[in-house]
Amino acid sequence: MASFGTLSEKLNHVFNKIKARGRLTELEIKMAMREIRIALLEADVNFTVVKDFVSTVAEKSVGEKVLKSLTPGQQVIKIVQEELIQLLGGTAAKLEVASKPPTVYMMVGLQGAGKTTMCGKLALMLKNQGKKPLLAACDIYRPAAINQLKVVGKTVGAEVFENGTAKPHKTAAEAVKHAAKNGFDTVIIDTAGRLHINFELMDELSDIKCATAPDEILLTVDAMTGQDAVIVAKSFNDKIGITGVILTKLDGDTRGGAALSIRAVTGKPIKLSGIGEKMGDLEPFHPDRIASRILGMGDVLTLIEKAEHAVTEEEAIKMEKKLRENNFTLSDFLKQFEQLKKMGNMADILGMIPGANKLKLSERDLDEGRIKRYKAIIQSMTPEEREKPEIIKGSRRKRISLGSGTTIQEVNQLLNQFEQTKLVMKNMKNNKFGKRMPF
Repeated sequence: MASFGTLSEKLNHVFNKIKARGRLTELEIKMAMREIRIALLEADVNFTVVKDFVSTVAEKSVGEKVLKSLTPGQQVIKIVQEELIQLLGGTAAKLEVASKPPTVYMMVGLQGAGKTTMCGKLALMLKNQGKKPLLAACDIYRPAAINQLKVVGKTVGAEVFENGTAKPHKTAAEAVKHAAKNGFDTVIIDTAGRLHINFELMDELSDIKCATAPDEILLTVDAMTGQDAVIVAKSFNDKIGITGVILTKLDGDTRGGAALSIRAVTGKPIKLSGIGEKMGDLEPFHPDRIASRILGMGDVLTLIEKAEHAVTEEEAIKMEKKLRENNFTLSDFLKQFEQLKKMGNMADILGMIPGANKLKLSERDLDEGRIKRYKAIIQSMTPEEREKPEIIKGSRRKRISLGSGTTIQEVNQLLNQFEQTKLVMKNMKNNKFGKRMPF
């Protein structure tokens, strides 16, 4: 399921009820606020955060402007959206960059949070921005931690600085000097984690902080752990003073408690979010876009950015022409599967398309195994059938299912999904997003 799925479902259930009414009374708004409060608490959002959020939304929703509006339901949704954006941080918080290189990013977190992998993801993201990052191996306790960082570094094409079991703060300081002398503009320090927060861990992190004066102290936490992630963030902030948070597994968090609580509880912004297991699955955290996803409104800007990395301008122009001339075929559909795979988790991508939540497609419909079967089905068709799927009737469907090692039901599902996709893509083409969609 795409991120925030459960919370989105419950909030949209509330919104559908209030949109159905021509006018809203204070009592109806109060009842809606109660349901929103329950939905947020069930999403594992911090109790105090929920209380303040609902209070603010309720206060703004019972104003004369809303109650006397011709579309009071839409007004309430707009208020919820605005307050969600503020709760998530208001605006995107960019990573700080030193006025004189190298910029130093100190990565911290508990053991098992995915910090070392995140160092690699961050290095790759910076490389794609034209920077030259150096990874510093300062975890000397966890077995094979330095080797793991070397593997990660090799995967993303980033050099690793290590000094065996020397004191971590000394290794970190030497890494910064090495970077300055050898043309690296960024140092990413992989620090040790512990299973629990303790004095020994914090003392070591404080020593590294003093030795390197980092531009950012970034805490990696697992979004799936909900309020535990918030407690960890508050503890690290209280003890060493973090500057920002990186949320991992945001693509798998159907509740959203950590994302919606961390800024309010710690006062520190979420700067980046991990949205998958691949090294390229890291993106800036945009509060307005996340709020839109939570409310089931899609996220067109992120979708465009992902698509531009996956599809060339030439391919986009060809596809645009096909859509305009209504010549989108099953062969093109096959290409779309490959392009979507490049863009990341399929269910998450679908969630970024406005209105796509109305399609009856689950993550099961978009899993890798099903896509392989769909490819086999299309490849078992004749060129004419790929161009004119309307001619695929009973006997043809049976032949195609036998040839692809699938069932007739799966052939039917593919053809239905093809028609749904054509409809969604046509709607996207008709919308004015300010720039061409690469579909």
